[in-house]
Amino acid sequence: MSVQMVLLPVFVQVALTLALLVAVVGARRATLVSGETKIRDIALGEPSWPPRATQIGNCYRNQFELPVLFYALIAIALPLRHADLFIVLMSWVFVVTRLVHAGVFVTSNDFGRRSTVWIAGGLVLLVMWIYFALKMLLLI
Repeated sequence: MSVQMVLLPVFVQVALTLALLVAVVGARRATLVSGETKIRDIALGEPSWPPRATQIGNCYRNQFELPVLFYALIAIALPLRHADLFIVLMSWVFVVTRLVHAGVFVTSNDFGRRSTVWIAGGLVLLVMWIYFALKMLLLI
């Protein structure tokens, strides 16, 4: 697989994270400008943001949990030349689950749908890691 093919889903995941960063900054700034949130209420990091800003912030923070294992896998597999078609396809499936998860998180925030998609992404990542580990340990 070409480096570009392997890295494209990584770039999409990074773009999602950065888009959520812009969204959370915008949501938080809007509450500060409107006076809904006071600087003194959030200066020490207390969870005093209104629900919408908190919702987007939690979605953004979530991009530094499960996706870290995705980034690690690609960062290891790529230089070892073990990022094959299966890894690329599963990378896309994982990233799509992250996009859907974020979409649900910042819109309806339906916990049932959100957790179903999160579990699906987690299972895809688990399969990717098992596949990679077996390839490395069995030298397939």
